[in-house]
Amino acid sequence: MAKRGTLLVVDDNKSILTSLQILLEDVFERVITLSSPGGLTSVLGRETVDVVLLDMNYTSAVNNGNEGLHWLNEIKRMRPGLPVVLFTAFADIELAVRGLKEGAADFVVKPWDNARLVQTLQDVCDKHRLQPTTVGTPQDKGGRMEWGTSAEMAELHRMVQRCSTTDANMLITGENGTGKEVLAREIHALSGRKGGPMVAVDMGAIPDALFESELFGSVKGAFTGAQTDRPGRFEAAEGGTLFLDEIGNLPLHLQAKLLTCIQQKQVVRVGSNTPRAVNIRLICATNRNLEEMVGQGEFREDLLYRINTIRLHLPPLRERRTDIAPLALMFLQRYAVQYGRPVRRLAEETIRAMEQYAWPGNIRELQHAVERAVILCDAEELMPEHLHLSAHAGANAAVEERGVRTLEQLEVDALKQAIASCKGNFSLAAARLGISRQTLYNKMKRYGL
Repeated sequence: MAKRGTLLVVDDNKSILTSLQILLEDVFERVITLSSPGGLTSVLGRETVDVVLLDMNYTSAVNNGNEGLHWLNEIKRMRPGLPVVLFTAFADIELAVRGLKEGAADFVVKPWDNARLVQTLQDVCDKHRLQPTTVGTPQDKGGRMEWGTSAEMAELHRMVQRCSTTDANMLITGENGTGKEVLAREIHALSGRKGGPMVAVDMGAIPDALFESELFGSVKGAFTGAQTDRPGRFEAAEGGTLFLDEIGNLPLHLQAKLLTCIQQKQVVRVGSNTPRAVNIRLICATNRNLEEMVGQGEFREDLLYRINTIRLHLPPLRERRTDIAPLALMFLQRYAVQYGRPVRRLAEETIRAMEQYAWPGNIRELQHAVERAVILCDAEELMPEHLHLSAHAGANAAVEERGVRTLEQLEVDALKQAIASCKGNFSLAAARLGISRQTLYNKMKRYGL
């Protein structure tokens, strides 16, 4: 019989832990035991766990199962898809049923029957492995948001849950690579419009000349090549959510057209005079300071008011370091399966190295670093040398100390200088650099500008 993956057992009775270790080591590849739930978050942050067997009571003076439910909720907050089997006394079956309602996969009663316990854990583990895994990253457009464990993300999560069911316009701010589009998709999935479409538009990638036809649509004969009537992105999002990414890149003269559409809740296709009503929920995102742009006359204040009913800020990864290990483990699990690699956990020193690194590219950079490391790792444990973080930082420091600039650094400086001198006008900046606007935007994403 093939062994399953990794089982985590949490129980304050060391005799029970020893018995379960002996019983289950022939069923699972690894059996991790904890005598206190206090180490749960640490283990889940560095290990690939496939199922948890969780005791309901830990404090001798308290025997009402509330501790077990608390830690069940903590596990579900950190790893929503991880199955948890509750371990409870016969007298607490009603409590176990309550646990099922709160997300537990099953429960086993003490004293347990060996065959029943093994079968339950096998069934839960197999069912979990058959489910598709989704990961909330900027590249995984269909994934769900990974909230992590930091206080900043917990507060953001609470705000999202309160506001997602409304139709209020939302503005998501945050640096490149923090996952603004993933958050927008999470809001859509939690809203009453989840049965409708979710249409994402990269405002920085649309040429100025095509802005109206792309967003508002066009009619046959409106311009050369317009062979048929064509709906725009607003109409495509009818009944659902329209996500306008990098709204700060929209030139000032086009902001008025967008504002009119938002205010009137209707579009006029290019080449037509007939307004068409649209029913959408609008979410915008930017990595720029829109208030500062308003003060400099680069962004319309009335448009900012329209898109900014609810503001959500995604903090950079360096400001929520407790989320780094859980995110890294999630990526590790995903790519180990995708590439058929043996790596299953993060070494303690790897976690420390990750938490000390600044991650200027945020979650996107973390994802790429872990993907590369998984490909290069031939062991079960991911070590710091697989990530090359210290080597990368050291090389940059050495180059700067010698006063020598790498080609990458020179290109980044050229991009920054062109964008600054053109005051955020990307079309003009691209022209000055001798590249297309799309190439400029690709380079900005690559360097996290």
